Amino acid sequence: MAIGEAPIRYPDADTLMAGPLGGWLEEQVATREQAWRDSLWRIGMVGLCAVPLALGLYLLPVSGEFKIWAFLGAMVAGGAWSQGPKRKAVKLVKTGINEAIAEAMGLRYEHDCEGGECYDKARDYRLLPGADRESFEDLWTGEPGGHRFTLREAHLEERRGSGKHRRWVTVFRGPIVTIGFARPFHATTLLARDGGHGNWFGRRKDEVKLGGERLSWMQMTHPEFEDVFDVYTTDPTEAQFLIDPLYVERLIAIEQLFAGSKIAALFKGGDLTVVLRGGNMFESGSMNAGMDRNRMATTIDQFARLGGLAEELNRIDREKRSA
Repeated sequence: MAIGEAPIRYPDADTLMAGPLGGWLEEQVATREQAWRDSLWRIGMVGLCAVPLALGLYLLPVSGEFKIWAFLGAMVAGGAWSQGPKRKAVKLVKTGINEAIAEAMGLRYEHDCEGGECYDKARDYRLLPGADRESFEDLWTGEPGGHRFTLREAHLEERRGSGKHRRWVTVFRGPIVTIGFARPFHATTLLARDGGHGNWFGRRKDEVKLGGERLSWMQMTHPEFEDVFDVYTTDPTEAQFLIDPLYVERLIAIEQLFAGSKIAALFKGGDLTVVLRGGNMFESGSMNAGMDRNRMATTIDQFARLGGLAEELNRIDREKRSA
């Protein structure tokens, strides 16, 4: 398998199910059934505690509003506790399936991860919105064809409102992909969403300062490109070479495959970093064993769409360098 040199060999869900993974999933049927029973027991315990809790709060010399919110908070916490065994079982199944998918592609998979360098880049160059809380999962890594490839999901939230109306709101959820190129980039080039860097009057800025660098707006000759992206770069000559129309077509095609998503990209230090509002992906695990095969196929399809982007971009780059 090699990105840009040979197509990635994406596994078939039925083939994986017929191998060791299928046998392992059969063993997890009992694990999931036990998780159901444990969660039901916990629900019963929460229910038994609800009446004494309500009575105890009623007798406390505090305001009625406080009593209501305290009771609701306790019930929410109890509900989350009751679902713990199921969450653990789903995570176990999901991790096992995704590890098998990754191994079949010559990659590595980890469920728990940090943001890493790619997240820092995406944040510093404003490919991502600002957030008060961040979490990450589903890390896929490898060097197919000698090109570095990493993919992880980010969930960014912002705290809004005040008092009892304070709440966490998701401002971004989706993959952050880093694709390594054989040829290093000496400049920094940003593909920002059209209109994403405007001034107080809504006009596009001619220059932005991001990541400690000053990037200048660059006019492109492709009308369909300018309808989607604004290009800012530290070197227009290199940017003109980097941003091939076929790159743009592929980026837009990926965006269209994930309905409602918005894609943005950054060329820096020999890597292309791409962020995509694609929602919660790679959820191959569930409590329903009968859904394992279909969820596995969905995860393979989601990864193939993003892996195809890496293949296409490296193919284009290799052809341009050999021309």
